[in-house]
Parts: sequence; structure tokens; C-alpha cells
Amino acid sequence: MLLLSQFLKQQETEDKLVDLIGTLMLACKEVAIQLREGELAGVLGSTDNTNVQGETQKKMDVIANDLLKKFLLDNPLVAGLASEEEDHPVAGNPEGKYLVIFDPLDGSSNIDINVSVGTIFSILELPEGMDPSSDEAYLQTGRKQIAAGYVLYGQSSILALTTGNGVNFFTLAHTGDFILTREKVTIPADTKEFAINMSNHRFWEEEMRNYVGDLLEGSEGVRGKNFNMRWIASMVAEVHRVLTRGGIFCYPWDSRDVTKPGKLRLMYEGNPMSMLIEQADGISSTCYKNIMDLEPNHIHQRSGVALGSKNEVETLLSYHAESGDGQAAKLNT
Repeated sequence: MLLLSQFLKQQETEDKLVDLIGTLMLACKEVAIQLREGELAGVLGSTDNTNVQGETQKKMDVIANDLLKKFLLDNPLVAGLASEEEDHPVAGNPEGKYLVIFDPLDGSSNIDINVSVGTIFSILELPEGMDPSSDEAYLQTGRKQIAAGYVLYGQSSILALTTGNGVNFFTLAHTGDFILTREKVTIPADTKEFAINMSNHRFWEEEMRNYVGDLLEGSEGVRGKNFNMRWIASMVAEVHRVLTRGGIFCYPWDSRDVTKPGKLRLMYEGNPMSMLIEQADGISSTCYKNIMDLEPNHIHQRSGVALGSKNEVETLLSYHAESGDGQAAKLNT
């Protein structure tokens, strides 16, 4: 049984990166403790505040964000950080090497009903000569990530991590250590499961409606097989299911706000999850373009997302192939 730090060193991960990942996990363990106590710790419910997204902040959103900020800014390797809950980047050590971008508590609408939530993170290097308090330092494509992952807080707390050499799972033990429990995770290329918020059906592009319609027809339709639908409303939980047993997860562009190319955020949701999916032999796309190839223009940029089992995502992309110049495609490039 390998500890996280032992495994990373075995993989010849740079010592500084091992140190930073260790700091992130210290913060995530504190988040896990708060979540485990739940109402006993007074962490359930909402605050009176809204974040930069215009979303009402849950108490645990704020607690998780503060914990991650505290631990990361205490690490001299961290030049700066950016968070879903922060309007602008926060500078750290000007001599630091790394930038950390994170969603401190994804799926927080599920906290009060005790459904899985998680922390998503992306690690970049600070470009030479850039100011870590400026947005520009963080606006790097997903291809520039040197590590990405999430911690899923559920029946057990599980870290899914990639440093560019495959995806590995680590489980938080009662000792406080993350221990390797699954190595070289690979997503099955085919699937019979899909996850999408069907309540948005009327707002989707025709191509997405046609694709889902064919899934729903099952074995009597053109796909010739029955599909099961899943929806947890927590990206971490959805992606963990895909990594664990395959599937396709979609949160596509829709017409409710044509100025936004999707609901999910590119920098701290789309990019890190896409790196994990690709490292596990899956595909992650906007339905028109690979997510990690997008050139970001602001920290809180949004993107459509379709990710998961390779053959199923390719099938979805074939529905959109004739519409590459559509409105959603323009917004995602």
C-alpha cells in the first residue's frame, strides 16, 4: 500500500510538485472533516452572499474556499491562486513557481441533502515575468496544466490525480493518509450510460436534442441498444462515475443566455476534468472543439462540456459535425 507522496516520488515527480500536492491534500482533509460533521459543525445552509457567478454561496463554499486559500498561501511554492469564489486572482509568494486554480466545493447545492460533492483543482506554472495577481498569468490553455485532479467527498474521500502520466485513485484512510487504491484508471470506450440535465432539453441545439432522442429510443432506435440515464448535479460525482465505469457526461451550450457558451467554468472545471478524462483514454469536448485547446480570455469563462467514453463521445460529435459554424461553435473558439 503506497502513500500518495511515496507513489509520486516513485513516479519521479518533481519534489516541489509533490510538496504542493501534499499541501492541497492537507486542505482537502480539513474540508472532509467539516463535511463529515455536517449539521453538528453548523456548516449546512446558505449565506447571504453571492459569488462572482451570481450564485448564492453555501456556508461550506466559503469554508472550503478559506481553507484552501489559507493552506496554499502558506506554501512558498504558490505564486498565486484563482477560485470560483474569488472575483480576481489572489497573489501568493512572488518567488513561487506555481499557480493553483480551483473550485473549492463543486456540487454544493447537494450539501444539505448529503449527496457527494468535491474539490476540483488545476496546477499551472507561473509564466516568467508575469504578475500572479493579474488574470493574464492564469489564462493558459488546458494543455499547459502540469497536474489536475479532484477530491470526492462521499462514502469515502477519494483523490483522482494526474500529473500527465495516467490517472490514479487514492483513498483517505483513518490515519489521515491518502493511499493508492487504483492505478492507471482507463475509461471503457463503449457505454450504455449517459448523464445530462433533461430539464434543459428545450434550450439545447437541435443536434444535442437529436442525439439524446436517439439514446431514449433505445434498442428500437438507430442506436440499437438501451441506455440508462444518470444525473447527480455534481460534476465531481458525474466524472468519478465516468472514470470508474464509463459513460458520457454532458452539460452543453443552451440558449438561455446566448452570451455564455455553457454553464461549467473552463479554468477550474472544464480543463482539470478534461485532463483527467484524456489521461484515462476518454475524450472531452465542447461538442465542436477539444476543451483543452480553448484559448481562455478570462478566469471565470464558461464552456459547453461533453466528456467520457471515447466511442460514445465520438458518436455525439458526429451529430455536430455538420454544424461547426453554428452559434455555439463561435462562442467556444
